[in-house]
Amino acid sequence: MKENKFISIYEQLVDKIKRGDWRPNTKLPSENELVEQYQTSRETIRKALNLLSQNGHIQKMKGKGSFVLDVSRFDFPVSGLVSFKEVAEKLGHTSTTIVKEFELVKADQDLCTQLGATKKDLIWKVVRAREIDGEKIILDKDFFHKKYVPHLTKDICKGSIYEYLEKDLGLKISFAKKEISVDELTDEDKCYLDLKDYEHIVVVRNYVYLEDASLFQYTESRHRLDKFRFVDFARRGI
Repeated sequence: MKENKFISIYEQLVDKIKRGDWRPNTKLPSENELVEQYQTSRETIRKALNLLSQNGHIQKMKGKGSFVLDVSRFDFPVSGLVSFKEVAEKLGHTSTTIVKEFELVKADQDLCTQLGATKKDLIWKVVRAREIDGEKIILDKDFFHKKYVPHLTKDICKGSIYEYLEKDLGLKISFAKKEISVDELTDEDKCYLDLKDYEHIVVVRNYVYLEDASLFQYTESRHRLDKFRFVDFARRGI
């Protein structure tokens, strides 16, 4: 089945990554090297590499090649990365961002785990309540590694942090891993949100990476149950 050769090559490459033949952040052999190794066409190799990229095994960097990602951290695909400002504009509802906490903190054990930081690293902590149509229904807790975001202000946090990161700092935000769960309310949720009689909250955890596969942001976006709906897009076939 010649037309499926790229799938066979893709599966062999995945096996090598999972076995640890190529460690995370190492560069894959070049397209030319893979063409020679598998005795096939450049088009077939490119199809296999594109599939690796789509499924979160590698990050393709223009002019530099393909680099192995930590596959253990990419169990689920992410359909998109959008800011609250972008979502609110599409909804067409009246919305307000209220900055509840803004400070530069040393990474504790939890942040070291979530951001891959050390205890000497400084982290921007931003806690914002999102008010839509007069109700505070979302609590966003953002943590940015100061190594990648050297400067941040409360005024920036009142607007769109992503707009500032991309337009002013020139960061290339590339991909993310998302985890969704339903958790019990915390005292912080009860203090900052309008929760009615709900006892649980939907939590979307985001691990956000730059174009060079650097993890620079960890976020918890906490949504009131009755105001949350998850919408995704899926396509069958290759």
